[in-house]
Amino acid sequence: MAEVTGTWIRGGTSKCWVFETEDIEATGLTPDEFLPRIYGSPDHRQLDGVGGATSTTSKAMLLSRSEEPDIDVVYTFAQVGIDELKVDWGSNCGNCSSTAGLYAVEQGWVELAQDMTYVRTYNTNTGQLIVQRIPTPGGALPESPTAMIPGTLYPGYEVGLGFVEPSGKTLGALLPTGRTREDLSVAGTSWPVTLVDAGAPAVILPAEAVGLVKIPHEDWTDAVRARLAELDQVRRAGAVAMGMATTAGEAERAVPKLGIVGPSRTDGADLEVLMLSMGHPHPAMPITGSVAMTMASFTAGTWPAEFADADADPQNLRLRTPAGVIATFADDSGPQLIVGADRTARTLASARLHLPAPVPMTAV
Repeated sequence: MAEVTGTWIRGGTSKCWVFETEDIEATGLTPDEFLPRIYGSPDHRQLDGVGGATSTTSKAMLLSRSEEPDIDVVYTFAQVGIDELKVDWGSNCGNCSSTAGLYAVEQGWVELAQDMTYVRTYNTNTGQLIVQRIPTPGGALPESPTAMIPGTLYPGYEVGLGFVEPSGKTLGALLPTGRTREDLSVAGTSWPVTLVDAGAPAVILPAEAVGLVKIPHEDWTDAVRARLAELDQVRRAGAVAMGMATTAGEAERAVPKLGIVGPSRTDGADLEVLMLSMGHPHPAMPITGSVAMTMASFTAGTWPAEFADADADPQNLRLRTPAGVIATFADDSGPQLIVGADRTARTLASARLHLPAPVPMTAV
């Protein structure tokens, strides 16, 4: 039975296995063949593999050292299907992106600075350059991580993710249709949306359209569960409107993302948000989704911009998520706009994974 080395890392509020690209190539399989087998798909339990059986834990990162002088790590993100024998390559995951920086530091791929080490990473899914900053006091990672973020139980190493000029990396423009708002028709119902491409393409709905205005934010997740199929059709209609698919049925599962936004009704946040991931409510916030929401919030005429607190700091945005308040930043003080958020990452395990025989087609 073939073996491959994998590193299990919790990145932000997601969890993924990190593989070096050359190790997968050594198996003789393509990533589309390798990942479902090692994760135990298709099976809603992923019982025969290392998958976590949820959208936030059935993820993979494929890393390699860069040969380019201005890039340290090249990585590709994979959303591994759970019930499907399929791997989705259509988007990046901001939370899992933080694993690339930590892996590079822990594996000695970059020289550590005496205070803050910057790891220049390039995401192949989106063509996005992401600069990751990791505190390395005295030229080393702290012996024990201490940084916390909402949605996690144990501390990790602080990893700041800065998306360089994130607008239009997938579709060519921040506003793919050229409009700040529009209506999507789904089964005879009109849905008001903002369509943006920053970090990842996203369909953003006002909370009122989903009947959430009078519902406390902590109850949004339960409130939308009965409407997930309907909301996925809205998301797919957005994919068609943005030119990502010819028909709704051809839209990818992972992108565009769908977010719901409303004004903050309590102190300590500028907006209340709920994102969906792979058809389910996200327990926290995808970082790529937070970048999209941040860019939309600072773009006049969009739904997030209408709801944002009038006193919101244009350099920082506070998003209330199911896991707590997440702060994002937009820094235009340098030659390039950098938008991002602080995450944490922690290595959970390093292992030799045993690759099973392929699933008989009659069992799929």
